[in-house]
Amino acid sequence: MAGFDEQLGRDLDEIRDAGLWRVLREIESAQSSRIKFGGRELLNFSSNDYLGLAAHPALGQAAQSALERFGVGSGASRLICGSLQPHHELESALAKWQGTEAALVFATGFAAAQGVLTSLLGRGDVVILDKKSHASMIDAAKLSGATLRVFRHNDLGNLEKLLQWADGQAGRVLVATETVFSMDGDRAPLAGIVELKERYGAWLMLDEAHAVGLYGPLGQGLAAVDGLAGRIEIRMGTLGKAVGAAGGFVCGNRKLVDLLVNTARSFIFSTAPSPAVSAAARAGVERIQSEEGGVLREQLWQRVEELRRGVESLGWSVPTEPSAILPLIVGGEAEALAVMEPLREAGYFIPAIRYPTVARNEARLRVTVSAGHTGDDVQGLLDALGQAVTR
Repeated sequence: MAGFDEQLGRDLDEIRDAGLWRVLREIESAQSSRIKFGGRELLNFSSNDYLGLAAHPALGQAAQSALERFGVGSGASRLICGSLQPHHELESALAKWQGTEAALVFATGFAAAQGVLTSLLGRGDVVILDKKSHASMIDAAKLSGATLRVFRHNDLGNLEKLLQWADGQAGRVLVATETVFSMDGDRAPLAGIVELKERYGAWLMLDEAHAVGLYGPLGQGLAAVDGLAGRIEIRMGTLGKAVGAAGGFVCGNRKLVDLLVNTARSFIFSTAPSPAVSAAARAGVERIQSEEGGVLREQLWQRVEELRRGVESLGWSVPTEPSAILPLIVGGEAEALAVMEPLREAGYFIPAIRYPTVARNEARLRVTVSAGHTGDDVQGLLDALGQAVTR
Protein backbone atom coordinates (compact mmCIF):
# COMPACT_ATOMS: atom_id res chain seq x y z
CA MET A 1 0.00 0.00 0.00
CA ALA A 2 1.23 3.49 -0.86
CA GLY A 3 2.34 5.79 1.92
CA PHE A 4 -0.10 8.41 3.19
CA ASP A 5 1.48 11.43 1.48
CA GLU A 6 2.12 9.49 -1.72
CA GLN A 7 -1.49 8.35 -1.94
CA LEU A 8 -2.83 11.84 -1.28
CA GLY A 9 -0.54 13.17 -4.00
CA ARG A 10 -1.97 10.66 -6.47
CA ASP A 11 -5.52 11.60 -5.50
CA LEU A 12 -4.77 15.29 -5.96
CA ASP A 13 -3.14 14.68 -9.33
CA GLU A 14 -6.30 12.91 -10.50
CA ILE A 15 -8.38 15.93 -9.47
CA ARG A 16 -6.07 18.31 -11.34
CA ASP A 17 -5.96 16.13 -14.45
CA ALA A 18 -9.77 16.03 -14.56
CA GLY A 19 -9.99 19.85 -14.55
CA LEU A 20 -11.67 19.76 -11.13
CA TRP A 21 -9.02 21.46 -8.99
CA ARG A 22 -10.45 23.91 -6.47
CA VAL A 23 -8.96 26.47 -4.13
CA LEU A 24 -10.39 28.64 -1.38
CA ARG A 25 -10.77 32.25 -2.51
CA GLU A 26 -10.10 34.90 0.11
CA ILE A 27 -12.68 37.67 -0.13
CA GLU A 28 -11.31 40.86 1.39
CA SER A 29 -14.57 42.69 2.04
CA ALA A 30 -18.10 42.25 3.34
CA GLN A 31 -20.47 40.13 1.29
CA SER A 32 -22.17 42.41 -1.22
CA SER A 33 -22.94 42.95 -4.88
CA ARG A 34 -19.39 44.34 -4.96
CA ILE A 35 -16.53 42.53 -3.27
CA LYS A 36 -12.80 43.00 -2.96
CA PHE A 37 -10.75 40.07 -4.27
CA GLY A 38 -7.06 40.03 -5.06
CA GLY A 39 -6.84 43.72 -4.28
CA ARG A 40 -9.50 44.57 -6.88
CA GLU A 41 -13.15 45.50 -6.58
CA LEU A 42 -15.27 43.08 -8.59
CA LEU A 43 -18.98 42.92 -9.32
CA ASN A 44 -20.21 39.82 -7.55
CA PHE A 45 -22.71 37.76 -9.51
CA SER A 46 -22.22 34.54 -7.55
CA SER A 47 -23.60 35.20 -4.07
CA ASN A 48 -26.78 33.77 -2.52
CA ASP A 49 -27.22 37.04 -0.60
CA TYR A 50 -30.23 37.72 -2.82
CA LEU A 51 -31.65 40.71 -0.93
CA GLY A 52 -28.34 42.26 0.06
CA LEU A 53 -28.96 41.74 3.79
CA ALA A 54 -25.66 40.08 4.71
CA ALA A 55 -24.04 43.46 5.41
CA HIS A 56 -27.24 45.36 6.27
CA PRO A 57 -26.80 47.71 9.26
CA ALA A 58 -29.93 46.37 10.98
CA LEU A 59 -28.48 42.86 11.09
CA GLY A 60 -25.15 44.18 12.30
CA GLN A 61 -26.82 46.17 15.07
CA ALA A 62 -28.83 43.15 16.18
CA ALA A 63 -25.68 41.04 16.27
CA GLN A 64 -23.81 43.71 18.24
CA SER A 65 -26.56 43.99 20.83
CA ALA A 66 -26.65 40.22 21.28
CA LEU A 67 -22.87 40.12 21.44
CA GLU A 68 -22.81 42.61 24.29
CA ARG A 69 -25.48 40.76 26.25
CA PHE A 70 -24.82 37.08 25.45
CA GLY A 71 -21.21 36.98 24.22
CA VAL A 72 -19.78 35.28 21.16
CA GLY A 73 -20.25 31.57 21.77
CA SER A 74 -23.21 29.60 23.11
CA GLY A 75 -20.95 27.42 25.24
CA ALA A 76 -22.84 24.14 24.83
CA SER A 77 -25.46 22.29 22.88
CA ARG A 78 -29.06 23.47 23.12
CA LEU A 79 -30.00 20.59 25.46
CA ILE A 80 -27.22 21.33 27.94
CA CYS A 81 -27.03 25.05 28.68
CA GLY A 82 -26.66 26.60 25.22
CA SER A 83 -30.31 27.34 24.46
CA LEU A 84 -30.13 31.10 24.73
CA GLN A 85 -32.83 33.71 24.38
CA PRO A 86 -31.85 34.74 20.81
CA HIS A 87 -32.37 31.15 19.63
CA HIS A 88 -35.89 31.01 21.07
CA GLU A 89 -36.78 34.45 19.72
CA LEU A 90 -35.57 33.45 16.26
CA GLU A 91 -37.58 30.22 16.31
CA SER A 92 -40.73 32.06 17.37
CA ALA A 93 -40.21 34.60 14.57
CA LEU A 94 -39.68 31.83 12.02
CA ALA A 95 -42.81 29.92 13.04
CA LYS A 96 -44.91 33.08 12.91
CA TRP A 97 -43.47 34.04 9.52
CA GLN A 98 -44.08 30.59 8.06
CA GLY A 99 -47.48 30.13 9.69
CA THR A 100 -46.55 26.93 11.52
CA GLU A 101 -46.88 25.77 15.11
CA ALA A 102 -43.14 25.62 15.69
CA ALA A 103 -39.67 25.96 14.19
CA LEU A 104 -36.24 24.65 15.09
CA VAL A 105 -32.89 26.22 14.18
CA PHE A 106 -29.83 24.16 13.25
CA ALA A 107 -26.21 25.26 12.87
CA THR A 108 -26.43 24.75 9.08
CA GLY A 109 -28.97 23.82 6.45
CA PHE A 110 -26.97 20.64 5.86
CA ALA A 111 -27.44 19.71 9.52
CA ALA A 112 -31.16 20.46 9.30
CA ALA A 113 -31.66 18.05 6.40
CA GLN A 114 -29.65 15.38 8.18
CA GLY A 115 -31.57 15.86 11.40
CA VAL A 116 -34.98 15.53 9.76
CA LEU A 117 -34.38 12.51 7.54
CA THR A 118 -32.42 10.48 10.08
CA SER A 119 -35.04 11.17 12.76
CA LEU A 120 -38.10 10.31 10.68
CA LEU A 121 -36.78 7.39 8.64
CA GLY A 122 -34.91 4.14 9.17
CA ARG A 123 -34.59 0.63 7.83
CA GLY A 124 -37.80 -0.55 6.22
CA ASP A 125 -38.83 2.99 5.23
CA VAL A 126 -38.59 4.62 1.79
CA VAL A 127 -37.33 8.09 0.83
CA ILE A 128 -37.92 9.36 -2.72
CA LEU A 129 -35.77 12.27 -3.90
CA ASP A 130 -35.81 14.44 -6.99
CA LYS A 131 -32.68 13.64 -9.02
CA LYS A 132 -31.39 17.20 -8.57
CA SER A 133 -32.01 17.44 -4.84
CA HIS A 134 -29.27 19.10 -2.80
CA ALA A 135 -26.35 17.00 -1.57
CA SER A 136 -27.50 17.50 2.02
CA MET A 137 -30.72 15.58 1.35
CA ILE A 138 -28.94 12.87 -0.62
CA ASP A 139 -26.38 12.28 2.14
CA ALA A 140 -29.05 12.42 4.84
CA ALA A 141 -31.23 9.92 2.99
CA LYS A 142 -28.31 7.48 2.75
CA LEU A 143 -27.42 7.99 6.40
CA SER A 144 -30.99 7.30 7.51
CA GLY A 145 -30.83 3.66 6.42
CA ALA A 146 -34.10 3.97 4.49
CA THR A 147 -34.42 2.60 0.99
CA LEU A 148 -33.51 5.43 -1.38
CA ARG A 149 -35.27 5.92 -4.71
CA VAL A 150 -34.72 8.82 -7.12
CA PHE A 151 -37.25 10.21 -9.58
CA ARG A 152 -36.33 12.01 -12.77
CA HIS A 153 -36.06 15.75 -12.27
CA ASN A 154 -39.53 17.31 -11.93
CA ASP A 155 -41.09 14.23 -13.61
CA LEU A 156 -44.46 13.63 -11.94
CA GLY A 157 -45.11 10.46 -13.93
CA ASN A 158 -41.87 8.91 -12.74
CA LEU A 159 -42.59 10.04 -9.17
CA GLU A 160 -46.01 8.37 -9.29
CA LYS A 161 -44.49 5.06 -10.42
CA LEU A 162 -42.14 5.12 -7.46
CA LEU A 163 -44.97 6.01 -5.10
CA GLN A 164 -47.01 3.12 -6.47
CA TRP A 165 -44.10 0.79 -5.74
CA ALA A 166 -43.52 2.27 -2.28
CA ASP A 167 -47.23 1.94 -1.47
CA GLY A 168 -46.72 -1.81 -1.35
CA GLN A 169 -43.93 -1.56 1.21
CA ALA A 170 -44.53 -1.82 4.93
CA GLY A 171 -42.78 1.29 6.21
CA ARG A 172 -43.04 5.06 6.05
CA VAL A 173 -42.69 6.88 2.72
CA LEU A 174 -41.29 10.40 2.41
CA VAL A 175 -40.83 12.49 -0.73
CA ALA A 176 -38.19 15.25 -0.62
CA THR A 177 -37.42 17.99 -3.11
CA GLU A 178 -36.22 21.56 -3.40
CA THR A 179 -38.73 24.19 -4.45
CA VAL A 180 -36.22 26.32 -6.36
CA PHE A 181 -33.27 24.20 -7.45
CA SER A 182 -29.90 25.56 -6.46
CA MET A 183 -27.99 24.96 -9.69
CA ASP A 184 -30.67 25.29 -12.38
CA GLY A 185 -32.95 27.90 -10.84
CA ASP A 186 -36.07 26.05 -11.98
CA ARG A 187 -39.07 25.22 -9.79
CA ALA A 188 -40.59 21.97 -8.60
CA PRO A 189 -44.18 21.27 -9.73
CA LEU A 190 -45.46 21.64 -6.18
CA ALA A 191 -49.18 21.23 -6.77
CA GLY A 192 -48.62 17.94 -8.59
CA ILE A 193 -46.20 16.63 -5.97
CA VAL A 194 -48.59 17.47 -3.12
CA GLU A 195 -51.49 15.78 -4.90
CA LEU A 196 -49.44 12.62 -5.48
CA LYS A 197 -48.06 12.36 -1.95
CA GLU A 198 -51.59 12.70 -0.57
CA ARG A 199 -52.99 10.14 -2.99
CA TYR A 200 -50.45 7.56 -1.86
CA GLY A 201 -50.29 8.50 1.82
CA ALA A 202 -46.68 9.72 1.76
CA TRP A 203 -45.09 12.62 3.63
CA LEU A 204 -43.45 15.59 1.92
CA MET A 205 -40.31 17.53 2.87
CA LEU A 206 -39.59 20.75 0.99
CA ASP A 207 -36.25 22.52 0.92
CA GLU A 208 -37.06 26.21 0.40
CA ALA A 209 -33.45 27.38 0.74
CA HIS A 210 -33.49 29.38 -2.50
CA ALA A 211 -37.11 30.50 -2.18
CA VAL A 212 -37.57 31.92 1.32
CA GLY A 213 -37.26 35.68 1.31
CA LEU A 214 -37.96 35.99 -2.41
CA TYR A 215 -41.47 34.75 -3.16
CA GLY A 216 -44.79 36.02 -1.85
CA PRO A 217 -45.84 39.30 -0.25
CA LEU A 218 -43.87 38.48 2.93
CA GLY A 219 -41.23 36.29 1.33
CA GLN A 220 -42.37 33.04 2.98
CA GLY A 221 -41.45 30.94 -0.06
CA LEU A 222 -43.14 29.09 -2.89
CA ALA A 223 -45.24 26.76 -0.73
CA ALA A 224 -47.02 29.77 0.76
CA VAL A 225 -47.39 31.46 -2.62
CA ASP A 226 -49.01 28.39 -4.11
CA GLY A 227 -51.38 28.01 -1.15
CA LEU A 228 -49.99 24.57 -0.32
CA ALA A 229 -48.11 25.27 2.90
CA GLY A 230 -50.76 23.73 5.15
CA ARG A 231 -50.60 20.44 3.21
CA ILE A 232 -46.85 19.96 3.59
CA GLU A 233 -45.50 18.10 6.60
CA ILE A 234 -41.93 19.46 6.70
CA ARG A 235 -40.58 22.76 5.38
CA MET A 236 -36.89 23.43 5.58
CA GLY A 237 -35.03 26.65 4.85
CA THR A 238 -31.76 28.46 5.33
CA LEU A 239 -30.75 31.58 7.19
CA GLY A 240 -27.59 32.02 5.13
CA LYS A 241 -29.03 33.16 1.81
CA ALA A 242 -31.80 35.76 1.47
CA VAL A 243 -32.05 36.14 5.27
CA GLY A 244 -28.44 37.35 5.33
CA ALA A 245 -27.08 35.41 8.33
CA ALA A 246 -26.21 31.73 8.82
CA GLY A 247 -27.85 28.46 9.83
CA GLY A 248 -30.77 26.29 8.81
CA PHE A 249 -34.29 25.82 10.10
CA VAL A 250 -37.21 23.40 10.01
CA CYS A 251 -40.84 24.47 10.33
CA GLY A 252 -43.84 22.26 11.01
CA ASN A 253 -46.17 21.19 13.77
CA ARG A 254 -45.16 21.00 17.42
CA LYS A 255 -44.84 17.22 17.39
CA LEU A 256 -42.30 17.37 14.55
CA VAL A 257 -40.14 19.89 16.39
CA ASP A 258 -40.42 18.00 19.68
CA LEU A 259 -39.31 14.82 17.91
CA LEU A 260 -36.31 16.57 16.37
CA VAL A 261 -35.27 18.04 19.72
CA ASN A 262 -35.27 14.53 21.15
CA THR A 263 -33.83 12.51 18.26
CA ALA A 264 -31.99 14.66 15.67
CA ARG A 265 -28.32 13.89 16.28
CA SER A 266 -27.11 16.85 14.21
CA PHE A 267 -29.06 19.07 16.64
CA ILE A 268 -28.47 17.26 19.91
CA PHE A 269 -24.71 16.86 19.51
CA SER A 270 -23.86 20.27 18.03
CA THR A 271 -22.92 23.38 19.96
CA ALA A 272 -25.74 25.90 19.59
CA PRO A 273 -25.30 28.65 16.98
CA SER A 274 -23.71 31.90 18.08
CA PRO A 275 -26.34 34.08 19.78
CA ALA A 276 -25.11 37.04 17.73
CA VAL A 277 -25.78 35.17 14.48
CA SER A 278 -29.23 34.08 15.64
CA ALA A 279 -30.10 37.65 16.60
CA ALA A 280 -28.93 38.84 13.18
CA ALA A 281 -31.05 36.15 11.52
CA ARG A 282 -34.11 37.30 13.42
CA ALA A 283 -33.45 40.85 12.24
CA GLY A 284 -33.17 39.51 8.69
CA VAL A 285 -36.51 37.70 8.97
CA GLU A 286 -38.15 40.87 10.25
CA ARG A 287 -36.53 42.99 7.52
CA ILE A 288 -37.80 40.62 4.82
CA GLN A 289 -41.39 41.12 6.05
CA SER A 290 -41.07 44.91 6.23
CA GLU A 291 -41.84 47.53 3.61
CA GLU A 292 -38.14 47.66 2.84
CA GLY A 293 -38.20 43.92 2.20
CA GLY A 294 -40.92 44.40 -0.39
CA VAL A 295 -38.88 47.10 -2.11
CA LEU A 296 -35.81 44.86 -2.16
CA ARG A 297 -37.80 42.04 -3.78
CA GLU A 298 -39.09 44.42 -6.44
CA GLN A 299 -35.54 45.53 -7.19
CA LEU A 300 -34.35 41.94 -7.35
CA TRP A 301 -37.05 40.81 -9.78
CA GLN A 302 -36.42 43.84 -12.01
CA ARG A 303 -32.75 42.87 -12.26
CA VAL A 304 -33.69 39.23 -12.87
CA GLU A 305 -35.93 40.21 -15.79
CA GLU A 306 -33.23 42.44 -17.30
CA LEU A 307 -30.68 39.65 -17.08
CA ARG A 308 -33.04 37.03 -18.53
CA ARG A 309 -33.89 39.23 -21.52
CA GLY A 310 -30.25 40.04 -22.15
CA VAL A 311 -29.02 36.46 -21.86
CA GLU A 312 -31.71 35.26 -24.26
CA SER A 313 -30.61 37.91 -26.75
CA LEU A 314 -27.11 36.41 -26.56
CA GLY A 315 -28.48 33.00 -27.55
CA TRP A 316 -28.65 31.26 -24.17
CA SER A 317 -31.75 29.39 -23.01
CA VAL A 318 -33.29 30.38 -19.68
CA PRO A 319 -35.61 28.50 -17.29
CA THR A 320 -39.32 28.93 -17.92
CA GLU A 321 -39.96 30.51 -14.54
CA PRO A 322 -37.77 33.37 -13.32
CA SER A 323 -35.53 32.97 -10.29
CA ALA A 324 -32.49 34.73 -8.88
CA ILE A 325 -30.38 31.85 -10.25
CA LEU A 326 -29.56 31.78 -13.96
CA PRO A 327 -27.40 28.87 -15.20
CA LEU A 328 -25.25 29.46 -18.28
CA ILE A 329 -24.34 25.88 -19.16
CA VAL A 330 -21.05 25.63 -21.06
CA GLY A 331 -20.39 21.88 -21.04
CA GLY A 332 -16.87 20.75 -20.21
CA GLU A 333 -14.96 21.79 -17.11
CA ALA A 334 -12.11 23.39 -19.09
CA GLU A 335 -14.55 25.33 -21.24
CA ALA A 336 -16.32 26.73 -18.19
CA LEU A 337 -13.02 27.88 -16.73
CA ALA A 338 -12.14 29.46 -20.07
CA VAL A 339 -15.29 31.58 -19.90
CA MET A 340 -14.81 32.44 -16.24
CA GLU A 341 -11.31 33.89 -16.64
CA PRO A 342 -12.04 36.72 -19.13
CA LEU A 343 -15.07 37.70 -17.07
CA ARG A 344 -12.84 37.90 -13.98
CA GLU A 345 -10.39 40.06 -15.91
CA ALA A 346 -13.27 42.31 -16.94
CA GLY A 347 -14.26 42.76 -13.29
CA TYR A 348 -16.99 40.13 -12.77
CA PHE A 349 -16.78 37.46 -10.07
CA ILE A 350 -18.61 34.31 -11.25
CA PRO A 351 -16.76 31.08 -10.38
CA ALA A 352 -17.29 28.13 -12.71
CA ILE A 353 -19.45 25.34 -11.25
CA ARG A 354 -18.16 21.88 -12.11
CA TYR A 355 -18.57 18.21 -11.31
CA PRO A 356 -19.50 16.88 -8.75
CA THR A 357 -21.60 19.94 -7.89
CA VAL A 358 -23.30 19.45 -11.27
CA ALA A 359 -23.37 16.48 -13.61
CA ARG A 360 -20.46 15.81 -15.95
CA ASN A 361 -20.59 17.85 -19.15
CA GLU A 362 -22.92 20.34 -17.49
CA ALA A 363 -20.26 22.71 -16.13
CA ARG A 364 -21.59 26.23 -16.03
CA LEU A 365 -21.49 29.77 -14.83
CA ARG A 366 -24.13 30.00 -12.12
CA VAL A 367 -25.12 33.66 -12.31
CA THR A 368 -27.02 34.97 -9.31
CA VAL A 369 -28.66 38.37 -8.98
CA SER A 370 -28.99 40.55 -5.90
CA ALA A 371 -31.24 43.45 -5.02
CA GLY A 372 -27.99 45.36 -4.63
CA HIS A 373 -27.21 45.18 -8.34
CA THR A 374 -28.13 48.07 -10.60
CA GLY A 375 -29.39 48.04 -14.16
CA ASP A 376 -25.95 49.23 -15.28
CA ASP A 377 -24.34 46.32 -13.41
CA VAL A 378 -26.49 43.86 -15.35
CA GLN A 379 -25.87 45.53 -18.68
CA GLY A 380 -22.13 45.54 -18.03
CA LEU A 381 -22.22 41.81 -17.34
CA LEU A 382 -24.18 41.19 -20.53
CA ASP A 383 -21.61 43.17 -22.53
CA ALA A 384 -18.77 41.19 -20.94
CA LEU A 385 -20.54 37.89 -21.64
CA GLY A 386 -21.00 38.85 -25.26
CA GLN A 387 -17.26 39.40 -25.55
CA ALA A 388 -16.23 36.31 -23.55
CA VAL A 389 -18.44 33.78 -25.29
CA THR A 390 -19.23 33.17 -28.92
CA ARG A 391 -22.51 31.31 -29.08
